[in-house]
This record gives sequence, C-alpha cells and structure tokens, in this order.
Amino acid sequence: MTVTQMQSQALPPSVLGTHPLLRGLAGPRSSRLAGHAQAVVFPDRHRLFEEGQPASRFWLIEAGQVALDAIVPGHGRMVIELLGRGEVVGLSWLLPPYRWGFGAITTQPVQAFEFDAQAIRAACQQDPAFGHEMTDRFLRVALCRLHDTRKRLLDVSAHPDLVP
Repeated sequence: MTVTQMQSQALPPSVLGTHPLLRGLAGPRSSRLAGHAQAVVFPDRHRLFEEGQPASRFWLIEAGQVALDAIVPGHGRMVIELLGRGEVVGLSWLLPPYRWGFGAITTQPVQAFEFDAQAIRAACQQDPAFGHEMTDRFLRVALCRLHDTRKRLLDVSAHPDLVP
C-alpha cells in the first residue's frame, strides 16, 4: 500500500499549533518542528511499523484511527490501544535504543503530520530548551497512557470474566 504525501515541503507552523500536543509551543520552536514535518495520508490497514523495528518517525493524528498492537505468543497480534484525532503515534523515537515497543496499523484511513525523528532529536540536542520542552510534552503523553493502562488492568482484575 502506498502512502500519499499531501505536502512535500515544510508545513506552516500555524498548522501544527492546532494539534493538542503542540498547543502553546512558542513560534521559533514551532517553526523548528514544522521544518521536519510533512502531511501524510495512510489507507485503512496500513502498517506504520512493527515491534522491534527502528523508530525513525512519529505522527500526530489529524483524522482516523491507529491501533497499537503486540504479538502475544500463542495468541497472535493483540490490540493494546486505539489512538485517534489529536493523539500521538510513536514515543519510542525519543529514547535509545530507538526501537518500537509495539506495532501500529491504521484501522481506518488516517491523516497525520509525520516527523523525522532523527532530525527532531538533533534539533533537541542543538537547543536544550527546545529538547526539554519536547521531552516534557512527550512524557505527558506517556504518563496519560500509563494511567489509561492502569485503569484497564484494574478493570480486568475486577472483571476477569470479561477477558477474551
């Protein structure tokens, strides 16, 4: 399946500023990010990445849905979480060894902003304040996901009869 690039040049920073992750990001920092982003469209059932592969990109979802999945021995692929509009796909790009901890596949057509992770890491190293802000924003996403996972685990332990 092919990916359609809606735009091959840098995006205007104002476009990125509408995404919840980047709201309130200062102008120069938003411009720095925009220089390493492109708008993309993925068809339904397009695999973005496999568990263990190098984490070279991340995405901010504008429309559609992506399932994070993991291969569970004896059970095959299992969906861990569904992500939609306003959410981030890909956190593994931020820390070594820069490998995906899960897989990701679209469950419907997706419009997203795609970022070159290596370029963003380099920008973070060149400007420590920018790096701190990006780390802070992505850590907030990770914390929310950990809280959501905890809630699901508590639900499962309270209702084991609902587990497939």
